[in-house]
Amino acid sequence: MNDEQLLRYSRHILLDELGIEGQERLLASHALVIGAGGLGSPVALYLASAGVGHITLVDHDTVDATNLQRQVAHTLARVGMAKAASAREAMSAINPDPQITTVLQRADATLLDQLVPQAQVVLDCTDNFATRHAINRACVRHGVPLVSGAAIRLDGQLSVYDPRDSNSPCYACVFPESDDMEEVRCATMGVFAPLVGIVGTMQSAEALKILSGMGSQLVGRLLMLDGRSMAFTDIRMGRQPGCPVCGAPPA
Repeated sequence: MNDEQLLRYSRHILLDELGIEGQERLLASHALVIGAGGLGSPVALYLASAGVGHITLVDHDTVDATNLQRQVAHTLARVGMAKAASAREAMSAINPDPQITTVLQRADATLLDQLVPQAQVVLDCTDNFATRHAINRACVRHGVPLVSGAAIRLDGQLSVYDPRDSNSPCYACVFPESDDMEEVRCATMGVFAPLVGIVGTMQSAEALKILSGMGSQLVGRLLMLDGRSMAFTDIRMGRQPGCPVCGAPPA
C-alpha cells in the first residue's frame, strides 16, 4: 500500500481482525456482483469504498425513475443509463482505485461459467429464482463462495453458501429448484426502501470478511429479517443428501 492508501483505509487497518494484511488481501481480491439494483447498490458502493481491487458488475437493465426510491447507486440524471454503468460512476466517485468491469447482459449459464471462476466471492443481488439457481450451480461447479441476499415487502434474508466447506448447503438445498416457489418481485409486491439497504450492506460485510481472510460465520445459517418488528430469525441449515446440485447420492 502507498501512503494515500494507508490513509484511506486507516480505519480498517486499526481493526485487529483485519489490519494491514487483511486490507492488502482486499486490494488484491476480485468480487463478482450480479445485479446493480436495490441490493447491488449498497453492495457495489461498500465493496468499492472498502478497496476491493477488482469488482465485476453484471446487470442487463437500465435505470428507471421507479428505481430511485431504493437503488441508491443511481441518480435522476442517470435515468436511461445501463445500471452497471451508472453504478460504476457512483463507485468511482467514492474510490477511483478499484478496477471495475461492467457486463451489460443477463447472467446466463454461459456467462456465469466464464465469470465465476475468475472471482473469489460471488454476490447474488438478483430478484428471480431462475437466475439465483443458475448462479448457485456455477458457484458449486467452480468452488466459489456465494453471498445470497433477498428482500421483498418488509422481509429480508441473507446466507452464505460455501462449496469449499463439505458441511455447507448450497442454495438449492434450502430452496429446491423443483419446488413451486412463488415468484415475487418489487414491481408487483413492493419493497420498503431501507430494507434492501440493510440486506445489501450485510451482504457486502460477509463478502469483505471472506475476501480479507476473516471468514464468514453465516455459512450453514439462514438469517431472516422481519422489517416490521426489526427482529432477526436465525435458522441452521445443513447440506441435503441427494441435492441435485451439491449433494452426494442418498445411501
